[in-house]
Amino acid sequence: MAAPGGPEAAAAPGRRQPFGSRFLSDPSRLFQHNAWDNVEWSEEQEASARSKVQENSRQLVPQDKQDEYELNANEYWNDFYKIHENGFFKDRHWLFTEFPELAPDQNLSQPEASEYKDGSTRKPRETRLGSCENGLCSLETRTQEHHQLDLMKDSNNIINRLDTDREAVPKLGDLKLSDGDFPGSSATYRILEVGCGAGNTVFPILQTNNDPGLFVYCCDFSNTAVDLVQTNAEYDSSRCFAFVHDLCKDQSPYPMPEESLDIVILIFVLSALLPEKMQCVINRLSRLLKPGGMILLRDYGRYDLAQLRFKKGRCLSDNFYVRGDGTRVYFFTQDELDALFTTAGLEKVQNLVDRRLQVNRGKQVTMHRVWIQCKYRKPFPAGQKENGHVH
Repeated sequence: MAAPGGPEAAAAPGRRQPFGSRFLSDPSRLFQHNAWDNVEWSEEQEASARSKVQENSRQLVPQDKQDEYELNANEYWNDFYKIHENGFFKDRHWLFTEFPELAPDQNLSQPEASEYKDGSTRKPRETRLGSCENGLCSLETRTQEHHQLDLMKDSNNIINRLDTDREAVPKLGDLKLSDGDFPGSSATYRILEVGCGAGNTVFPILQTNNDPGLFVYCCDFSNTAVDLVQTNAEYDSSRCFAFVHDLCKDQSPYPMPEESLDIVILIFVLSALLPEKMQCVINRLSRLLKPGGMILLRDYGRYDLAQLRFKKGRCLSDNFYVRGDGTRVYFFTQDELDALFTTAGLEKVQNLVDRRLQVNRGKQVTMHRVWIQCKYRKPFPAGQKENGHVH
């Protein structure tokens, strides 16, 4: 993925450079930037990574413990968001560079702080290695280095409020949904974020995309996470609908009919599911797309630093691990993701590996990250063009 204009081509004024536009051509300049793109791995480095994965995969988690992690998955995620997500707010404005489909006419202005309805504010945190590199707050980074996070002083108050207000989180079974009358039914552009967490993606979309026809749905397995979204001052029920949803349950309802969505976005979400359940999840999400609609994904790639860091005894199955907090993560290849999407009837628009060399200039430390970014489109019916006319 070469950037026109040279290895460090300047981005347009007011815009950040897309991933893949800064190349390390001179090793002596390694510590002049926080990250370098498309860093080629040597055969020795690839072999070393493969050896580390083979080593940390030799001892599997006992089956009874694996069953427990699956059964209690929502509790692990509730605990995660109570500890890690309610004390600060991180935006993801890189989304609009990588996925312009989220905000075609974007406004890059950012608020100085995000406010919760209890009156407390969450100021954007400084970009640093181990928390939010170039706006990308990867779940694995936050989890493995949680001891470094300085949680806000009022976190305990918010945790208590979440426990008190948990019953206020809406359940779709309590809503009266009918054909043609559903949240966002009058919208002309609909986005669903799956695995919304505390709103790290939803709120930047709402802040940036000023299209009056926009409506954003967001869901999470954790009712704690959904409560965090709903209690944020940026949450506007006329433009957004947050709901608790279990991706892996076919009976778990969505608030919109099939073929009604323009975009479905999954940011470090699919990797948290049991591998054998992923295909059914993608199949169902694809049915929600309009013809021409797209699924946008960014997730962990094979041999990412996070995978290499796991110790023996944390592996559940091939390339699938459990973290110390009970949450799980899978590390994909491009071919695996392509198979999931094409089996669901979608067509490839983009499927690329983002091999980034992150640099801590203060500590003179380098870290190799591997992420995969995908866009897959739902085809139009045979004989129908994008504008709706028949050949």
